[in-house]
Amino acid sequence: MKTFLIVGATSGIGLAVAGCLGAAGHRVISMSRREEAPPEAAEHWSCDVADAATSLAATDEPLDGLVYTPGSITLKPFHRLRDQDLMADLQVNYLGAVRVVRHYLQNLKQAGNASVVTMSTVAVATGMPYHASVAGAKGAVEGLTRALAAELAPAIRVNAVAPSLVDTPLAASLLSTAGKREAMAARHPAGTVGDADRVAALIAFLLSDDAAWMTGQIVAMDGGLGALRTSA
Repeated sequence: MKTFLIVGATSGIGLAVAGCLGAAGHRVISMSRREEAPPEAAEHWSCDVADAATSLAATDEPLDGLVYTPGSITLKPFHRLRDQDLMADLQVNYLGAVRVVRHYLQNLKQAGNASVVTMSTVAVATGMPYHASVAGAKGAVEGLTRALAAELAPAIRVNAVAPSLVDTPLAASLLSTAGKREAMAARHPAGTVGDADRVAALIAFLLSDDAAWMTGQIVAMDGGLGALRTSA
């Protein structure tokens, strides 16, 4: 049994990761803004990691892995983006990840062979209109992932998952009707939008010893959207 800290574990991909790891018999510590814990959590810390004034929970427990799943979908034309939009996306996606990894770095080092997984997006490698804010923030996450992988090797592996649109509460407005869902599915060569449980299974693999030779990677799980064109 290993111990994993899942940030954003009460919704979407984070909740699916908590369920996947819990079902495998691991000890799950959850962290989110919500007071209620996911069913699989052995311990829950309520905290808004995007708020720099909020203190993170302290622990002496070694952590075998840390998953940072909070994200945002700010889709606006570039000329309508305000500084507040850009800073909000940076706070949630990038600075929150920095705070959490920095705070629990010693706990990860204590485990001896730990793994960190962050979340990016297909929109970093594949330019998409209206994605300037979130793609910029997630681009920073990808840079952080590679830099930390280099700096913390070999004791701590650091990888990122870069999905396309996943059916989660965060994406609810983009999938709110049958027509929207059909249109979004049709954009992907795989013919569907993403499934949180499948993304969680990939994250669980990256945390596992089976992925011991993987670090500094940005792993695309995007239904083929970033690499394939199925029509002329």
